[in-house]
Amino acid sequence: PFGPDVIVFKVSGKIFLLLPLDTEQLQFNVKCNPDLALELREQYPCVLPGYHMNKKHWNTIIADGSVPVKQLQEWIDHSYELVAGKKKLYKTK
Repeated sequence: PFGPDVIVFKVSGKIFLLLPLDTEQLQFNVKCNPDLALELREQYPCVLPGYHMNKKHWNTIIADGSVPVKQLQEWIDHSYELVAGKKKLYKTK
């Protein structure tokens, strides 16, 4: 439903990450605990309510360099865990 310009990442048939390819700056959507979603939006200017998603559960992250890659990985892991359980996609150091 997102078209050819969006890479959709799923686990067990459920979406946990959306990566649009038609944006000038790298950005992606991740699922998030509702309370944490609000907290991240208040703390980080690069975290916005999920674009074309349920804004209670999804954030759009603008990868503008203001947040370390490790933190971005943790947000992706959080999204994955919400959808699939506690198993991580990859190890973070």
